[in-house]
Amino acid sequence: MTAEEKTILARFLDLSGDYARYGHTMRREEYIFEDDEAIEQSSLPLAYMIEEPSDSIDSLESVESEDLEKSSDSLEAIAAEVAACTACPLSRTRTLTVSGEGSVHPQVMVIGEGPGADEDRTGRPFVGQAGQLLDRMLLSIGLDRNKICYIANMVKCRPPGNRDPEANEIAACSPFLKRQIALLKPAFILCAGSIAAQSFLKTGKGISALRGEFHEFRPDPEAGSGKTDIAIPVLCTFHPSALLRDESLKRPAWEDLKLLKSGLDSPIKE
Repeated sequence: MTAEEKTILARFLDLSGDYARYGHTMRREEYIFEDDEAIEQSSLPLAYMIEEPSDSIDSLESVESEDLEKSSDSLEAIAAEVAACTACPLSRTRTLTVSGEGSVHPQVMVIGEGPGADEDRTGRPFVGQAGQLLDRMLLSIGLDRNKICYIANMVKCRPPGNRDPEANEIAACSPFLKRQIALLKPAFILCAGSIAAQSFLKTGKGISALRGEFHEFRPDPEAGSGKTDIAIPVLCTFHPSALLRDESLKRPAWEDLKLLKSGLDSPIKE
């Protein structure tokens, strides 16, 4: 086969596999193939012909060790640590912790401020009335919270009386959120509400000033991403509960959703 034929076949197999497993395409680096006649002299599998390690066995073992180290974390491990966490006063008043849920390969990661009463009771994020509205908002631009999104919060325990989470509580949960982002590698992040937007972007600007445009977030390499050159676009919008209180916010929220949709539909830049 020619290199071009192999590339077409690989892309077709990836596309069909992605839709079967995740319901959408995944981002990948460009394939590098050679024509068959260029590699007939070798009996090694094609994968080893793409980039041969320079130091043979020692180099390969080093790469494998690094890969294992990077992949040692998991969403399950984070959820278990969250459930046992007593780093802030919220641990004394919670019923259940709310780590997060959704696709492990999300196009969009939604981040709210913290669990409410329904979330505290069920251990699931965004399941109350505001959560039901969020589901409809996501579906309006073709996003399914379970298949295409991952839903989480700045804090993993409910603040008493649904008050705003305090700075020390957000700081205590920050390492968990950073590790989740490093594992999930979402294409986009959607911050719902002023508390989530300000805390996540570390700014004092209000939600009205932050919404309507993409911001940039670079994952912390110490959280497990291993890279500092990856920038995730971040969009901020009003919290669904704010829309339930003030219907005049629905129009600008819809404009934010359309902006997110346009970002998702944009061709991937090589």
